[in-house]
Amino acid sequence: MLKIAFIAHDRKKDEMVNFVTAYEHVFVGHQLYSTGTTGQRIMEVTNLSIHRYMSGPLGGDQQIGSMVATDELDLIIFLRDPLMAQPHEPDITALLRLCDVYGIPVATNIATAEILVKAIDRGDFAWRELVHKYKPGVDE
Repeated sequence: MLKIAFIAHDRKKDEMVNFVTAYEHVFVGHQLYSTGTTGQRIMEVTNLSIHRYMSGPLGGDQQIGSMVATDELDLIIFLRDPLMAQPHEPDITALLRLCDVYGIPVATNIATAEILVKAIDRGDFAWRELVHKYKPGVDE
């Protein structure tokens, strides 16, 4: 079972809902997390149970970031709006930085999200053992 988080900027929420709906069969059985409105929108049209944190601008991105930093998350699907400035851009940058530091895959567009979800569906997520083997701070 993987721990997966969903985040979507306002203009990407419909795209996220459609994506998760299309792959609902893959997400069943995994622990799911999201920022507030994104999770609510997904739960309204699927049978998935999602632990919702605060809205991104109110701290939800940081809450998910803390899960990354404490090794409590395996994958993030974060559909960002690259054409709209975000008031909480420093939080977004910090979250993406943590994903890089801790080796957590993060999809920021639908094409990458689909590749990762198809890997989950095939059971091709052995990368997690490699991340733990070479985890930052272990051999430093």
